[in-house]
Amino acid sequence: MTRDLRRLLITPGRLPAGPSAGAELELDRQELHYLTRVLRLRPGDRFAVVDGAGSLWTALLGPADQALLEQPPSSPLAFEPSPAPPLQLAVALPKRDADVLLRMACELGVDRFTPLQAQRSVAADSLKPERAEAILREAVEQCERLWQPQLESLRPAAELLGARPPGGSGRGLLCTARRPGLALLAQALERLGGPPGASELTVAIGPEGGWTPGEEALALAHGWQAVSLGTTILRCSTAAVSAAGLLSHWRAQQIGAPS
Repeated sequence: MTRDLRRLLITPGRLPAGPSAGAELELDRQELHYLTRVLRLRPGDRFAVVDGAGSLWTALLGPADQALLEQPPSSPLAFEPSPAPPLQLAVALPKRDADVLLRMACELGVDRFTPLQAQRSVAADSLKPERAEAILREAVEQCERLWQPQLESLRPAAELLGARPPGGSGRGLLCTARRPGLALLAQALERLGGPPGASELTVAIGPEGGWTPGEEALALAHGWQAVSLGTTILRCSTAAVSAAGLLSHWRAQQIGAPS
């Protein structure tokens, strides 16, 4: 029923109070423009409302600046638990197109996106909060996921790599190049296995010039595992998207879902 409906993402706090269907959802100018100008919906047309926290309702576009929920706010039409295990992608942002990278990571199922400042990072694109929020909102609506990923603030790479991986020992994979004998990321993921409810898995991607020897040594000393994305040297944005795709496929296999 909802597969063919276009989606509107709102924050959970926007939901109206009320125990029954027919509750009115106030729409802001941007949402009205999206529904009526971009999607060309008319009053009475149905669309889906998602809260980025696993829930989905259907709604009818009403008059003026309102929509009418067809299910009670407390009883969504569909609910999905948060994806498990959670996937974190930590990336030294590229010089250009950081917004494109963020969008692709969201579409590929990353749950936490962490921008890094590495020693060889160049003056990278900044992910301004308002712009990043819009990118994530549009990507969530487009790819039809029910959980909005978390975007962290820029942090020094040494801060992340100088501690145990967030998910614990063995749950941090450091993608690097020009080191013979490393396992491929896909192989390392296969070896992990584990139940769907396992702890967070983090993959770290370095800058265009790669990690410094000091950064790699720091990570390895704190329980990170160095892995390879293949024999060619990839741009960091290419490496990040490749890693995100492999992570998404691996998790789908763990839970038996189509990837």
